Amino acid sequence: MKKILVLLLIVCWIGFGCNSNKNSDVLTFMDVGSSLPSTNPDEWLMAFVDVETTGLIPGYHEMIDIGMVITDLEGNVIDSMFCLVQPEHPERLSEGAYAVNAFDPQLWNSRGALSSKAAVDSIMSFHNRVADGRYVLLTAFNSQFDTAFMDHLFRSCDHSWRELFHYMVLDVPSMAWGLGFRDIRPYTLMEKYNVTDEPHVAKDHTGITGAMLNVRIYQAIIYHLEHIH
Repeated sequence: MKKILVLLLIVCWIGFGCNSNKNSDVLTFMDVGSSLPSTNPDEWLMAFVDVETTGLIPGYHEMIDIGMVITDLEGNVIDSMFCLVQPEHPERLSEGAYAVNAFDPQLWNSRGALSSKAAVDSIMSFHNRVADGRYVLLTAFNSQFDTAFMDHLFRSCDHSWRELFHYMVLDVPSMAWGLGFRDIRPYTLMEKYNVTDEPHVAKDHTGITGAMLNVRIYQAIIYHLEHIH
């Protein structure tokens, strides 16, 4: 558990502002008192998050799907969710994003894509059911990217993603960086730790495949710490 604590301390604190009227709820949730992952591991979970978008600019481009996998601190999967989100401005889709995720508004409609409000409600319902009062550390491979898009989605519905997660955000490449690994590209990490990749065919490349890949990399890092060091 001490080695896991080292990983949890290698974090990226994302200081996005929030204009939601839920600020009091957020501040209350951020007050964890004496509970820490090191001393009360059963009171903590991790949520591995990955999003697909219409481009790279939060606030201009939008989320088109999100995958979330909730685990314990050892990386054991507890539950997962995935939903498609129909953006309000599909015409802003960039060529680069389309090459990665093959977003098409008609296809998304046929697959049951949710409105922004329905997506936020779905995410919050899933999170609250699985967390069941425990603290949750949001974890991502590119945490600033994912949290920026989540911030815009949630604020568009008068909510904040900070209602769900602890204010400290974990970043998977930072964990590897703390172990001396300086090449932070995903495929080099996968090669180093012998991790199975996610699909790269655009129609099969989604937030849930990315979130599960993040879980596998984290599990490999934990295994490396426990068996090599």
